[in-house]
Amino acid sequence: MDLNLKKIKDTISNAQKNKQALRIVGGDTKNFFGNKAELPLLSTSKFEGIVDYEPSELVITAKAGTKIVQVEELLRQNNQILAFEPPIFGFDSTLGGCIASGFSGPRRAYAGSARDFVLGIKMLNNVGEELQFGGQVMKNVAGYDVSRLMTGSFGTLGLILEVSLKVLPRPEHELTLTYELDEKDAINKINVWAGKALPLSGSCFIGSTLSVRLSGNTSAVNAAKQIMGGEINEDTTFWHKLRNQELEFFNKNSDLWRISLKSTTVPLELGPTLIEWNGALRWLYPNCTSDIIFEKAKKAGGHAMIFRSKIGNLTGQQQVAGDLLKLHEKLKHAMDPDNLFNPFRIHRSY
Repeated sequence: MDLNLKKIKDTISNAQKNKQALRIVGGDTKNFFGNKAELPLLSTSKFEGIVDYEPSELVITAKAGTKIVQVEELLRQNNQILAFEPPIFGFDSTLGGCIASGFSGPRRAYAGSARDFVLGIKMLNNVGEELQFGGQVMKNVAGYDVSRLMTGSFGTLGLILEVSLKVLPRPEHELTLTYELDEKDAINKINVWAGKALPLSGSCFIGSTLSVRLSGNTSAVNAAKQIMGGEINEDTTFWHKLRNQELEFFNKNSDLWRISLKSTTVPLELGPTLIEWNGALRWLYPNCTSDIIFEKAKKAGGHAMIFRSKIGNLTGQQQVAGDLLKLHEKLKHAMDPDNLFNPFRIHRSY
């Protein structure tokens, strides 16, 4: 047995024996998100390595502690990508942490979310047993779809050991177009384009500028450019900075809110805003109270949360209630009845 895996299993076994909850992390680069409970740390960062990768099969399997930058470098060498563009908040960011958070980047609205690319997962349950769900092919329908359930659970349901992901070929050509518009016109324009057969792969509105990324074969991208017009942005780092929240917009000394809603929702007018995903994802520095934000998001059919806090507010807490909260609680009780894994990380009730 891998000595790092043995150490992980022993830690879980001792925690179970002593009824001591654990704080599970990968590289701990997302420690700004969710409740920061003072608990014994269990990190998977030493449990690393590529388990299986066959470029022609478009599937990669790696241990949870494998750094995302290493995974992406291997894919780059084979002209392939993680299509959901996971945000990387530090060099130590791991594959397990990436899937446990479920965060996706600019390409998410066009290619799919992290959950859409998870084929299988190997995990440890609350008594240290190894369980495997899914596999290494898309059409794997046997049993419960626990692998996708684990995506975005922030380690509250179990500890991820390995992940199998579908990858995609790197686009032959990419181009960024920019337009000077107000927020309302930008939302309308990008939604019109999203309804057409155009090779869109990213959109971002900030200040008075709408940026749109086109990806695909060269002829398709050039044809779309003729239809859409706009100015070409030569800054090849823009989408990388947006993905990893390295743009100047994200450096404000204030709470950063994440609001998900219908892409066609009109401007919320709650403060400085950056818009992604054709209007479906809005980053906000509010000039109003949290009650107003929650109410506006709810009326728009979406939800809001504090993503990063500069003034000590609790981040990442889901505003889930009623039957949906009961379902979450039942899942937690079924998979981690002793509440050993990351208690209260994303829900106040467990």
